[in-house]
Parts: sequence; structure tokens; C-alpha cells
Amino acid sequence: MKSFQTERWTVDNFDENLIKHPHVIQASLWIKQNEVVALPTETVYGLAGNAQSDHAIARIFEAKGRPSDNPLIVHISDRKQLEGLVSSIPENAEKLMNAFWPGPLTIVLPKGDIVSEKVTARLSTVAVRMPNHPVALAVIEASGVPLAAPSANLSGKPSPTTANHVYEDLKGKIPGILDGGSTGVGVESTVVECTDATVTILRPGGVTFEDLEHVVGTGNVMIDPGIQNEKLAPRSPGMKYTHYAPDAPFVLVDGSPEFLQQLVDKEKAAGKKIGILTTDERVDFYKADCVIPAGKRGNPETVAQHLYEALRSFNEAGIDQIFGEVFPKTGVGVAIMNRLEKSAGGNIIKE
Repeated sequence: MKSFQTERWTVDNFDENLIKHPHVIQASLWIKQNEVVALPTETVYGLAGNAQSDHAIARIFEAKGRPSDNPLIVHISDRKQLEGLVSSIPENAEKLMNAFWPGPLTIVLPKGDIVSEKVTARLSTVAVRMPNHPVALAVIEASGVPLAAPSANLSGKPSPTTANHVYEDLKGKIPGILDGGSTGVGVESTVVECTDATVTILRPGGVTFEDLEHVVGTGNVMIDPGIQNEKLAPRSPGMKYTHYAPDAPFVLVDGSPEFLQQLVDKEKAAGKKIGILTTDERVDFYKADCVIPAGKRGNPETVAQHLYEALRSFNEAGIDQIFGEVFPKTGVGVAIMNRLEKSAGGNIIKE
């Protein structure tokens, strides 16, 4: 793998002339050379490369250590870029674009003839979204091409929500990181597949089941069985392999705080250094080596926003075993639990 002195390019003034910002221009020049750069979106930081270049896509897989049979999401800054990228747009997809673009919604559509087959993993569809972040939009526009951009982390690790997270994982592997501060949503985009009749959620994310139903109608949104059943092959980018995992073994606990503390005490008695992933409301209840709140249980959007940062914090603390609380699978809680279950490899202890 080619080695780089990875630079950090700060962009902290999101004005309307961002496309002329020297760091945006610098990033776009690397992309035009079929290299990859990290950039902020409203969900997580992405590792971006020219979606029409086989070389750029190969560099994304190489830098992340990601299997090449895992499709990527293509990011656009203008709907005009859909021409040639997709071959058709169902009516429901149009409705969702009108409602949620730019924003954390990825739509899987029949692919056109300009996208690299390495992006789609040779599938007949391509996943597309328009990010709601001025830096990402400016880089796409300055580069002049749609950008493939999975999360800018080592494959399998928690997704990055700050430039520091990207640097920890990809230092020396990429030429540069555009630092636009912390991301807002904190979990990846919702991925859906559309027909004229139904919308199927392939990956839960920042746009909820209820949000989608509000646009396309009650009863017209379904959830892909592959999300809940590990034996079925998921059809969405970012869902095929174990994801979001901290370094230490992670187990979810579906039970009372008292039950979770009992599990912790047992492991501590065996000499292990224990971490607990909890919320602001319960952080003072637990006794462990490292107790990290991800946000407020009463405001799950804050949990989504800080989830990956919390998971990464356990790595810094040198924890041997992590226990995590579960959350109601409603609203954005569906996305939170999807990420936690992936992080835990499906390991859940019930009281």
C-alpha cells in the first residue's frame, strides 16, 4: 500500500463560497488524481473517491481493509448527477428525494452505465444519496464527479464522527482529511430500496420508519428481513460483515441496571478491567473501571450522535470487557440497536 504523510485540512467557515476554499480545492485535486480523501458528512466522516474510477474505488477498499464484495454508497451534490448513474427512478424514490435530500437517506436504484462495477460489487443496483453537509457538497461539486464514500474508518471498527477518529484509523493510508468538526446525526444514513408500490428499509439510520411512512403512506414501508436475521444476506452497503466493534469483547445486556451490575461484579472479581456503555440518566449508578454515557435515554438522538465516540473511548481506556445497555427499537432507536447488535456480534444476555 502506498504511504502518505496524512495532512489535516481544517474548514471551519461554512460560507457560500466554500467551493473556493483552498482546502476544498486541495481535496478535489487529489480526487481528480483518482486518490481518496476523508471528509465530513452530516452522518459520519466518509472516505471519498471518484465513483467512476476503478483505481479510486480500489484505493478505498485498500485503505479501509474492506472486502471488495461490499458495495459502496455514491454521493452526489445535484440531482443532475443521477443521469447515467441510475437507469430509472421509481415514483416513491422521487417522493423520498423531495422530502429528505439533502439528508441522511440513501436510495438503492437500478444502476446506469457510468458507475464503476467495483462500487456496486457487480450488483444491478447502485446506492445513492445527497449529503447534507456543506463541505461534502462543495468537494463533490469541485471534483466534478459523484463520489463513492463509505465511512472513513478501518473496516469493522466504529465509524468516525470526528477528524481525530479518521486520523487514528487511516493515518499514513490517505493523503488528507478535511476537518469540518464533529458530525451531527452520528449514525450512518438510512438505506432504502424503492418500487412504485413499496419502500423497503435495508439499513436503519437517521431517517426513521415513521419518517418514511409519513411521506409514502402508512403500510407502504417494510423492513428487510436480512436486518434481523443474520442467516439472510443483507442487500445494503455496510451490512454484510461485523461492524462498529470496539477492541474489547462487547456484550449487550437486556435487563435491569442491577442485573448488569451483577455481571460486571462477576467479571471484575476475575481480574478483568470492565467498561459499561450507558446513558446520562444511569451513569452514576454503575461501578466499573470505565462508565461511558452515550447520551440521554430520554433523547435517543443524542445517543445516536455520540454512540461511535463512546465505543471508541473504551479502546483508549484499555478495557478487557464491555457491557452495554439496550434501547427501545422505536424511532432512531432502531438504528442505535442495529449498530449495537452489530458491534456485539449478536451477543445479548437477557435477565
